[in-house]
Amino acid sequence: MEIHNHNLNIHYSSPDYIWDKLAELYSEMPGWSGFIDGIPHWYAQDNDKRRINASVEPSGLQFYAEMQQEEWDKWFELFKKKASATLGFEIGEPEDGFEFHSYS
Repeated sequence: MEIHNHNLNIHYSSPDYIWDKLAELYSEMPGWSGFIDGIPHWYAQDNDKRRINASVEPSGLQFYAEMQQEEWDKWFELFKKKASATLGFEIGEPEDGFEFHSYS
């Protein structure tokens, strides 16, 4: 298992409708385990050693994962692709040049 930490350009101050759309998307992703103490989790059940969780941080939507690199890469790319389609703007990592969306 490898540890992965990545931020996405979804700002903590995004309006409620963005978080509502993301909550729906979370449940459509592989390995969905549900909200545990208000935090979305994937694969965090039974004796599965894999885990993914997300949290809202000043740096953006942050993902923490413990899983093999190849599986993580596929899952994370799928999330970014689906989130981009759902939210209507390109989702990616701020350190890769993806800017936070402005809601005005």
